[in-house]
Amino acid sequence: MADNRQSQGLGKGVINIGQRIVTTLVGMVETRIRLAVVELEAEKANLIQILLMIGLTMLFTAFGLMSLMVLIIWAVDAQYRLMVIAITTGVLFAMALIFGLWTLAKSLRSTLLSATRKELSEDRKLLEDE
Repeated sequence: MADNRQSQGLGKGVINIGQRIVTTLVGMVETRIRLAVVELEAEKANLIQILLMIGLTMLFTAFGLMSLMVLIIWAVDAQYRLMVIAITTGVLFAMALIFGLWTLAKSLRSTLLSATRKELSEDRKLLEDE
């Protein structure tokens, strides 16, 4: 009878340990998912704001450049107008290339969900240590 009670006690202990592990893991997963959702919401708001600012900047820049080009072309003597148009076009294409490469480099350094990735790597290390 003593052996029967001891085996039930060990069985309950193992079940309790298993339940605690599962509860802990579920809590960790829930925390990480909430963190990811919060980060995604913040990034979404930030991205929408940036897109609106880029759109307005491009609109005003385009009108400004068009006005400047017309002003420059009218100000130059008639025999040099074609050369001025070519130089202006070259400068604008060069600036577009420079800013395009700058934007590409900046987008490659994106830190989307960095806190979530950091926490998940720490969780993995803790689980591997146990």
